[in-house]
Amino acid sequence: MIDTVAGPGAQPFAVQLKALTDLEGRYQPKLSGLRLIESAQDNGLRMTARLRELEVKDLLSLTRFFGFSSETFSLAISLLDRFLSVMKIQPKHLSCVGLCCFYIAVKSSEEEKNVPLANDLIRISQNRFTVSDMMRMEKIIMEKLYWKVKAPTALRFLRLFHSHIQEQLDAESKKILSLERLEAQLKACHCSFVFSKIKPSLLAMALLCFEAQEQHDPEHTDTVSEALKSLQQQLNIKDGDLVCVRELVGKCLAEYATTKCSKPIRQRLRWTISGRTARQLKHSYYKITHLPTIPESAC
Repeated sequence: MIDTVAGPGAQPFAVQLKALTDLEGRYQPKLSGLRLIESAQDNGLRMTARLRELEVKDLLSLTRFFGFSSETFSLAISLLDRFLSVMKIQPKHLSCVGLCCFYIAVKSSEEEKNVPLANDLIRISQNRFTVSDMMRMEKIIMEKLYWKVKAPTALRFLRLFHSHIQEQLDAESKKILSLERLEAQLKACHCSFVFSKIKPSLLAMALLCFEAQEQHDPEHTDTVSEALKSLQQQLNIKDGDLVCVRELVGKCLAEYATTKCSKPIRQRLRWTISGRTARQLKHSYYKITHLPTIPESAC
């Protein structure tokens, strides 16, 4: 998969778009598997949507604790959803599956010097399985996903779309769509199971449309809306599908903004780490919120 989005030497937008959309369908979670998770009763015996959402929030905390990139988090969620959609796992194994997906994403996206030892990752996440357990589970995950890791995530599409649209706008209109805010909103959406069933390109498009709609600045949003409409036509996205997902995005972000959602766990976490790991971590990562605040718009 291509890695360029913008900048010197980047491939033309049309080329990048085709490369991502051609791969998108091959990396989608199996819909029938996701529906089984969605319909499962929360009795502790089967994998459920709620358990998946709790695991994703834990992975978001780990991402922030280590200061890993948004790309690492999005890729971890892609791996997790793809695996859960093809394998029936017991809830007791979910933490191992989630951490393995996270570790695979870390090794694929982060610089080698920043990749923690598996043992440190287990202790920091406060899990009780062993490194050997992780190694076995990682092998299972990779085999079931046919060793295909670098999926075209919603983040990849979001960055590509944002870069393309910004090129068409004047200085004032460019302030409408903050990439930092959009990426934070995407993380919130990843925490909701409903978006696992939606194509990454459609989710990225819906986020952009929702953000443009929320700005309430007709003077500049009209230009942005025209650029988005043109992009929608290139992607062959139906109006009804876009409106539906945009409404889901709005509902998700409204729930995410509530106090209850922002602070789901009040107890203080105790991190058990080695001295070497402690020296490598930035002090600010020891005090994190379970879910980050989405930044205000720059304009």
